[in-house]
Amino acid sequence: MQTSGQMSVADASALAGRVLDEVEKAVIGKREALMLVLAAVLAKGHVLLEDFPGLGKTLAARSFADALGLDFARAQFTPDLLPADLTGSFLYDQRKGEFEFRRGPLFTGLLLADEINRTPPKTQSALLEAMQERQVTVEGETFKLPAPFHVLATANPIEYEGTYPLPEAQLDRFLLRVSFGYPTSDEEYGVLARRLARRQEEVDLDRVTDAEGVLAMQAAVEGVRVDESVGRYCVALAAATRPHPDVLTGSSPRGSLGLVLAGRAFALLRGRDYVIPEDVKVVARSVLAHRITVKPELWMTEASGRRVVDAVLGEVPTPSTLEAPGRR
Repeated sequence: MQTSGQMSVADASALAGRVLDEVEKAVIGKREALMLVLAAVLAKGHVLLEDFPGLGKTLAARSFADALGLDFARAQFTPDLLPADLTGSFLYDQRKGEFEFRRGPLFTGLLLADEINRTPPKTQSALLEAMQERQVTVEGETFKLPAPFHVLATANPIEYEGTYPLPEAQLDRFLLRVSFGYPTSDEEYGVLARRLARRQEEVDLDRVTDAEGVLAMQAAVEGVRVDESVGRYCVALAAATRPHPDVLTGSSPRGSLGLVLAGRAFALLRGRDYVIPEDVKVVARSVLAHRITVKPELWMTEASGRRVVDAVLGEVPTPSTLEAPGRR
């Protein structure tokens, strides 16, 4: 198991590759989607896993926690979930004669926020503070969350009864929105074959690193270079979503920042210490689509944030990548 210390981009890339290999023992055939999830973690972000039931969202979250060596907690979001059920609360200790703070599931390394859209806005706002500020406030007192802290939230895109749509402010806090999609027939058979071979429901994964190792990989991402032309390309992509005829509100500037941050992490996963436009293109849909609001009159059509991103990717000129940044 590799842990802390100064870590080069090459070492971080190799370690991340081993993490992905380990997670793929449980989640079969979804390497690209898993790379996006890991890129978000390395970029110090949070992920919204939006997909149909039974496609491995919960399994992926638990598998990443196991392989990364992070403390794992699961919060099942329901209509009666209270903010204190997430943050924790002050309870009176009769033996000590004083109130003490009992920590909730937010105090972990990786939180699975299951079916996040099934809880009311008041509870969602408690999660919002934790995601953005890495802290919680209970009865006027602020408590820092451990580092690293990441939220992998799940949502079902087809069930709307009894749900509370996530406000744009909270959607904007997710660095990426990722979907696994249905497996191919070979991948689906691979799931069956591995389940029969191991003769148990649980998948035992090895711990590849630990919390200090994750922090070291995140520090290595900060050393990945972004040429000005690539940075301006990210700005142009985000800006191009705003005047699109199908769009009510386009991506905020946090979208262009997200492209840079996720692009750096994806470049590291590919073993490079510099970002190229192709890295940005790979993460663009996951970064921008959920930050776009389509006009209400188009909701019954095929218009979507993803289609808008596909359109701007085809319209915005791609900068040249003949030479790597800093190697002219």
